[in-house]
Order: sequence, then C-alpha cells, then structure tokens
Amino acid sequence: MALGADRYATRGDTFLFVVTLALSLVAMSLPPGTRDPIASSLRRTVLWPFLQLQSRSEQLRMSRAQFAEVEAQRDSATLAAGELSEVRAENARLRAMLGLGARLGSGFVPAEVLHQATATDRFTVVISAGSKRGVQLLAPVVAPDGLLGFVSTTEAATSVVATWAHPEFRASGMAADGSVYGILEPHGSSGSVWLLELSGVPYRQQVPVGTRILTSGLGGVLPRGIPIGTVVGTAGETEWDRTYLVRPAVPPGSVTHVMVLTSPRTDDLNGAFAPDTGKAEP
Repeated sequence: MALGADRYATRGDTFLFVVTLALSLVAMSLPPGTRDPIASSLRRTVLWPFLQLQSRSEQLRMSRAQFAEVEAQRDSATLAAGELSEVRAENARLRAMLGLGARLGSGFVPAEVLHQATATDRFTVVISAGSKRGVQLLAPVVAPDGLLGFVSTTEAATSVVATWAHPEFRASGMAADGSVYGILEPHGSSGSVWLLELSGVPYRQQVPVGTRILTSGLGGVLPRGIPIGTVVGTAGETEWDRTYLVRPAVPPGSVTHVMVLTSPRTDDLNGAFAPDTGKAEP
C-alpha cells in the first residue's frame, strides 16, 4: 500500500509539472494585450502572498546591511574618540614640557622615557639622552610636575634614571615656605614603594596635610625648589622628631618625556614648575 501511494504521488507531481509547463508555454505564446491582464490578475491573487514574502525578505536583507553599516560606523567613532582622548592627553603633556623648558630657560636636555631598564629593577627607567648630549651622573631628571629622580648610569645615547622609588634615593626636602626641613627617602618595602618619607622633622614643628615639599638645595646635588610631593599624613614619631608621608608629584609609570638638568642651578626653581603639583588628600 505504501509503495502504491508513493507511485501515485510521484505521478501526480509529474502531471502537475507537465500541466504547469504547458500553461507557461501557452501564456508565453499569447499576445501582450491578452497576456498582461492575465499576469496582472495572477499577481493580485495567487502570487500576492509570495510577492509580499519576497518584499519582506528584501527589506530584512536591507535592514541587516544597514545595521552592519551603522555598527561599523559606531565602532569607528568609538575608536576615533578613544584615540582623540589619548592624543589630547599627549598634547597636554608636550605643552607642559614646552612651558617648563621656556621657564627654565637653559641648562637642560629634553629626553623621552623609553622603557624599564631591567626586569629585576622596576624602580629605574631608560631615557633617550646620554653623555653625547651632556648628561652626567647624578643629574636631576624632572617632569613638568616635579622631580622624577637622578641619573644613575649614563652611556653615549641613553641613560638610566633612578626614580624617587629607588632604594638608594635620598634628597634634602623642605616645606614650600621654608619653615621645615627633612630628609626624603622611599617609604615601605622594596617590592611596593608608592610614597616617600620626610624624616628628621623636629617634634615641635608640625607639617599640615597638603603641604608641598620641595628640594632644599642642601647637599649640592639637587637644586632648590623642585617639587617632590605633598604631605598626606604621619608615618611615625619619637620624643625628638616626626616622620611624614609624602605623595610624590611625578608617578614614574605615566611619564613620557622628561628634562635632564645638565648644569648646576643656584636659583630657586619653584617658579618654573606647575603651581598645582601637589595632590590633595583623598
């Protein structure tokens, strides 16, 4: 029974195909005056659902294409906006460097921060200026916001800078008004140094939070008036003195360009740096 039904269905399909083919041939042989009204009538009745389905399929295809185009434009705009923000930030840094150079006048060499010196010493950076351009050992390295560190090694075309976080960093510091003096050194363990300590401050002299700390010029290595950071709290005290925590003005990881002071400076450099170097207490 199933075999007979299959044969019947196959014969029916064949018959329907032959009839449809014959009708198509007859329609093609009709004159246009007769054929066009018949075609129009078929489009309005039998073929109308299929034409609507085709129209919706075409609209869906166009909608998908337009969505893909809008999505691509959105992604391009987002990428361009991100790059624009970075370009603006870089321009701001370069303008700050130009302003610092104009205020310093002379006695410096501009340089670019290249990368970390070695994998085992995270507290040094390499700069693109060396002995050929007059860079010497222990020369101060500054950014528009203040002190980054000093030159620890110099070669012909590059130099290694020990930042303020280096275990060997020491500097004589003072309050911006000159009322308090002390010694600055890294605070914390050698693995995580994010603050400085201002030690040796007499117990009777208190340093308020928010006080800007500058280099004092004592010792003859660092000129007077280079911003180092801002007091953010107290690290400890004894019967004789207090130690204060100082947030550095220059984060080493965000610096891209610096200036190396190549000649001794006897003038106070505080006026050459940005007045808002200090960071407020959170």
